[in-house]
Amino acid sequence: MELIIGLVAIYLIYKLLSGGKKTDAEATNNNSRSSNVSKSTQRNQTQNKIRVSVSSIDESNEDDFSTFEIHTSFGNEPTRSKNTSVGRWLGEEETLVINGRKFTKGFFYFGGALSGLNGYGIEPSLVDKDRPASGVNDCDFEYQDDSLGYWPSFATLSKECRGLFLDWLASDRKNEDISIGYVFIYFYGFERRIIEDIGETKVSDVEFLAIFNEVARLLAIYGVNRSFRSYSSRLLELMYLLRKNVMDDAGVKAPESNNSLAFKFRLAKNVQSGVALQSELALEWLKDTGEYLFKAPARRCEEEFAKLFKLKFDKKFPEGLRIKPNKTKLKLTFCAASNAISTTEIDAGNLPDPSILKGPIKKLIPIADECTEQLSAYSRYLAKSDTARQDIAALLLLPNELVTEIKSPVIERFKSWSMTVIVENNGLISVKEFWKHLDMPLPKATNKKENQLIISLANKVGVGVAPDFRFHQSNVKLDGNLVLFSPGHGELFEPSRAYYQVATALRLGAMVATIDGRVDDSEMLVLKRLIDRDDSLSLGEKTSLHAYLKWRLNSPVNMAGLKARVESLNDDEIEFVKKIIVSIALADGSVDVSEIRQLEKLYTAIGLDKSQVSSDIHKLTSSSVDKSKNDTSTNAEHNSFSIDKAVLAIHENDTKNAKSMLESIFVEEEPVIEVEVQGNSDGLDDAHKAVYNIMVTKEQWSRNEVQSIFSEHKLMIDGAIETINDWSFDMVDAPVLEQDDDIFIDLEIVEELKG
Repeated sequence: MELIIGLVAIYLIYKLLSGGKKTDAEATNNNSRSSNVSKSTQRNQTQNKIRVSVSSIDESNEDDFSTFEIHTSFGNEPTRSKNTSVGRWLGEEETLVINGRKFTKGFFYFGGALSGLNGYGIEPSLVDKDRPASGVNDCDFEYQDDSLGYWPSFATLSKECRGLFLDWLASDRKNEDISIGYVFIYFYGFERRIIEDIGETKVSDVEFLAIFNEVARLLAIYGVNRSFRSYSSRLLELMYLLRKNVMDDAGVKAPESNNSLAFKFRLAKNVQSGVALQSELALEWLKDTGEYLFKAPARRCEEEFAKLFKLKFDKKFPEGLRIKPNKTKLKLTFCAASNAISTTEIDAGNLPDPSILKGPIKKLIPIADECTEQLSAYSRYLAKSDTARQDIAALLLLPNELVTEIKSPVIERFKSWSMTVIVENNGLISVKEFWKHLDMPLPKATNKKENQLIISLANKVGVGVAPDFRFHQSNVKLDGNLVLFSPGHGELFEPSRAYYQVATALRLGAMVATIDGRVDDSEMLVLKRLIDRDDSLSLGEKTSLHAYLKWRLNSPVNMAGLKARVESLNDDEIEFVKKIIVSIALADGSVDVSEIRQLEKLYTAIGLDKSQVSSDIHKLTSSSVDKSKNDTSTNAEHNSFSIDKAVLAIHENDTKNAKSMLESIFVEEEPVIEVEVQGNSDGLDDAHKAVYNIMVTKEQWSRNEVQSIFSEHKLMIDGAIETINDWSFDMVDAPVLEQDDDIFIDLEIVEELKG
């Protein structure tokens, strides 16, 4: 039986040792500490004792088992050291000389013998002066080799790596070129110092705060490495939680991290106190939970997202969100980066753990979704190259409620200027003058994009613009004018059928009134009455139409397509059109040769017989005079003709068909704005195309998930993402992939790239 047991033990040892070897790719990944697999999981796999049960040969005794305990390490074995001095913590102000290097600052463990807090092996951060090290500055800070490993330890470093670490430790400890593994060795010491102190309180408040500041300094320098950012942030949170009063008195705050200990504690205290949840803690809860995935706008526009979330949360829950304490008790668990420190349980008292509740999260998700949707355009603008939050184009893409909250100086200046234009110049301004307030170069033309930008800017300050292509069926021209008016259209403006019919009549009227190069007051009065005397129009519609009329009377005539449409009219419809034209032209009560010539030009332009101008004038004036003779209330001075009744007749019930006819004939024909068709993944080589096609199958990937995908196609993750985003920028002027701890896919951009 002993022989069988021995053979089994040898086999297991062989499998463990052979399984511990890493490929070159794995070693590179470990050295860079870029793997997304948690260290606590790997530590459980390699550090726990392995129990092996072997059945006895005597099958009659089923309880006869032999148990072996085999402890394995992950990394190189430490070199031997003659130093037997017990390791101790060096205070920040302590100085010493190690291997020719002068240290003016402590903050690390020093000595020859100090076990890990878990009872296994040597403390990885312990600096042993008797272990061999290369000479001072013999190695560049970029140097590293396999001895650094995934869980680096001072004792297992090569001579060269150990010397380099001592060089860095003797410096100001902020060289950004050094491998993150060296920084982790230094960081392990802080973890031990804080964890070991939890139950003993040997660390003074002064030292505690100094350690907090030092870790925060390291985070600011080396936080670009997501692994270090994660573990250092969690340690800072733990420290804040342990001595909150000290931290608050010093005015320092812990950074946010996933699965935040400090957050869980604050949430539990808030719920236990019975105080309703406020927006800030609600948003933090949504970030902490695994039930919701924040999309690109929330990540890229974090500050704006938080403000918008608060506005919407406060509107929906004006008294806050009340949550009843649940029965599950709060357990705070801290997992250190060091493999020499076991998982640590923090006493949270008798607090509930509301962080596990799903109900409140379901109430918060719709708010976050609405914020995401409203910030989508703004987010995509910021993703473009050479853009900034203070750009006027960026501000225009923000929701109106957020613009009010932010109170941008640019928007405030524009609001003041626009109100001055409305008061002093009745809102009339040139497009070029308006454009100066966009703080953008003057475009070559005003297409749909430029029209939208002008309307959006005015809309942000409650001002309307005429023409507004959404309602007036006309576009702003770069060399033309526009009219500002207040209050503007607003978000809920929906024009009626009567609005569009009157707008069409105004276009025809403005065309007639401006044929002689000037607009007479009586002509203006007639056209204004078309608006004011129509009781079917709302006050907002009338305000919009008055602005539209003013713009029409101060803009070049556009008769595109009119001739073809007039040719399709029947005789009665043509007579009605001529009646409107002549009535408006003669609103000033005079008929001179020059005006007749202008009417003839207009008749010709729209396909009417110009030889009929004189007879049409005579027909209208004769009928008006005859009617006025029978009207005893009409003054003698009005015996030429009555223009009001002729023009305003379009408001009578029996002329509704004529109004519809006008609308169909005199509709605006704006040039079609060409939209460039987007491309597809043909702009990528085969490897990048293959990776892209896999990545877009879902919205979020961990780096650990995509490692094999990129490796299979012989691509480095960061470089490939940059290449794909460069292609995406070329196609749709926005990135399709976004890196954080995970890799996110902008599915809206994916759809655009499909064309």
